[in-house]
Amino acid sequence: MRLLIRGGHLIDPGQELDERLDVLIVDGRVERVGKDLKPGRHGEVLDADGLIVAPGLIDIHVHLREPGQEYKESIETGTRSAAAGGFTAVACMPNTTPPNDNRSVTEHIVKEAARHGYARVYPIGAISVGQKGEQLAEIGDMVGGGVVAISDDGFPVMSPELMRRALLYAQHFDIPVIQHAEDLGLGADGVMHEGEWSTRLGLPGLPGAAEDLMVARDLRLLEETGGRYHVAHLSTARSLEMVREAKSRGLAVTCEVTPHHLLLTDREVFESGFSTHTKMKPPLRSEADREALLGGLEDGTVDAIASDHAPHHVDEKDVEFSSAPFGIVGLETTLGLCLDRLVRPGRISPYRLVELLSTGPARALGVPGGRLAPGDPADVTLFDTKRQQTVNPTRFQSKGRNTPFAGWKLRGRPVATLVDGRRVELR
Repeated sequence: MRLLIRGGHLIDPGQELDERLDVLIVDGRVERVGKDLKPGRHGEVLDADGLIVAPGLIDIHVHLREPGQEYKESIETGTRSAAAGGFTAVACMPNTTPPNDNRSVTEHIVKEAARHGYARVYPIGAISVGQKGEQLAEIGDMVGGGVVAISDDGFPVMSPELMRRALLYAQHFDIPVIQHAEDLGLGADGVMHEGEWSTRLGLPGLPGAAEDLMVARDLRLLEETGGRYHVAHLSTARSLEMVREAKSRGLAVTCEVTPHHLLLTDREVFESGFSTHTKMKPPLRSEADREALLGGLEDGTVDAIASDHAPHHVDEKDVEFSSAPFGIVGLETTLGLCLDRLVRPGRISPYRLVELLSTGPARALGVPGGRLAPGDPADVTLFDTKRQQTVNPTRFQSKGRNTPFAGWKLRGRPVATLVDGRRVELR
């Protein structure tokens, strides 16, 4: 199979490319990148004039819910959602039912992903058995089955000794330890950010200090143990500053932020009329935190933008605010939101956006992708920075409809998603 992507603007931070170039794909891999390439005999041509051509987008924080919670999402619908949003690969968190804390669950995820083929799936295994925070899971066995990282996401690792041993043990397999940074000793019953708006609304708050204390503890452990440490859905200015300082000292720490923490604040709970689509963990923070995260995008401290795609059944969210589960969907809105609200106003460049959605995530997890050099898998995302869209949850490929961005008019959207050089077709 030969496919020529012709006339697009190639942005590939992995090779420091940012210019109009053609990409020739042969049998699922990049054959050549250059100007005025020919498709060859029987080759197909994909006209990319006016489009950005980028290494396939990678979302490193997704909840696919399978096994056990397929009424919320399945590997099939989750990867369809990923492809619809321009993502060629996702990393799925282990808080399924049962949790992905052993090789049999890991292999189920890998096999289901291979069977559907809408996007690559990189399983993340649990740090502890049952995600209970008591005993290390069989990490080596899970790595043999296909996990690329370990995390108890959905729950923090409260035990410093368990986190210390996880950081030490993960080094044997050169995989990162991903922390849901939250000290449960602070604001355990909180449902929104602790601050002015939680006080006004009379809702129990989740203080930013709960995140900051956990990040501070873990960075101290990382300093002692070495290894690779990743902060999931980082949301506070103080945590970001600690990561920035740790990087300056050479520690192997990375972090991700989400579109909702970049674009919304805790005031949105009030302005939405207590919509449960504004309830997530970590919660929407203050304006000062939001601005600090934007600064982290600009100065390079933040390694990735991740959706934290967390689908729930509509009935679970259709309850009073305090009773609703945390989380929103994001696979099909992330790229459009970033193009319209970050790139179009000039907060970041298209080049930096591709770095945050492709090259950076690949580096943070240590997975293939993030560039389109000869010999690399031909995972490609094409997007239009000018084409308009209106966020309509009823048209999502995901089973989840829980988004605070319904009705938002956005300029910029994915146009085509290619995995192994083949365009993903969604019926």
